[in-house]
Amino acid sequence: MAVERVATGFRWAEGPVYFPAGRYVLFSDIPNNRIMRFSEDDGHVSVYRHPSMNSNGNTIDREGRLITCEHSGRRVTRTELDGSITIIADKYNGKRLNSPNDAVVAADGSIWFCDPVYGIGGFYEGIKAEPEQEKRNVYRVDPKSGDIKMVVDDFVEPNGLCFSPDEKKLYICDTGFTDGPDNPSHIRVFDVDLGAGKLSNSKVFAEIPKPSITDGLRCDTAGRLWCSVGWGDPNEDGVRCYTADGDLLGKIHIPETVANLCFGGMQRNRLYICGSSSLYAVYTSVQGALKP
Repeated sequence: MAVERVATGFRWAEGPVYFPAGRYVLFSDIPNNRIMRFSEDDGHVSVYRHPSMNSNGNTIDREGRLITCEHSGRRVTRTELDGSITIIADKYNGKRLNSPNDAVVAADGSIWFCDPVYGIGGFYEGIKAEPEQEKRNVYRVDPKSGDIKMVVDDFVEPNGLCFSPDEKKLYICDTGFTDGPDNPSHIRVFDVDLGAGKLSNSKVFAEIPKPSITDGLRCDTAGRLWCSVGWGDPNEDGVRCYTADGDLLGKIHIPETVANLCFGGMQRNRLYICGSSSLYAVYTSVQGALKP
């Protein structure tokens, strides 16, 4: 099955999410400060939101609402069904978040997101500022109270994250290699206690060969992990697929650095891939897990 370039002309495409009710993909074009929309039925590309507060990662909650991580807003928001925007998280312990990057929603409605500093490092993907959070944490937002709790604090730069289909595991990228050659470029996996909102038993799931990194993750229904790869080595630009045990099954080569990906299509078997300036798609022999 061939890889198709279905849209192009972006500065830095990121954070794709598929909306089955409308058969469209939303994704961020971070430096252009907009969220784009690709309609699957006729291939039409349009601007969904501008300005987008330099949005990065997007996901969908169990009620079909858009959850967005914003660099220049330094917050996580929810777009309500009437189009209004609700702030989900913008502070922790009374201080502003750094620059929320990616998010995932669990079956209980809790929102888990990572908070590296990429969006405040300059003016290209956000607004340059000093970090107010000393560490680059991963957080959980309680679905009932809205309280924000730190769940991991030992990442160099936490990035993409994804639950296993049974939500017993949480995978999180560490792209700390961007900050120095001795820092990690790998995926970690944690055991999840969803009821308590806690993570435990951290271990490295897969190492990404430097100088490349991975910063986007999705699972299929069999628990295989699909991850974006790019940055340093053009031979690694594309997608990697791992078994649930961490064995590399194969690669999809893309002619651009890949930032993120998501499953879509009416059968959830079409993989949408955000390359640097383009949106790619490829039909697969698997189905994406029901949760984004």
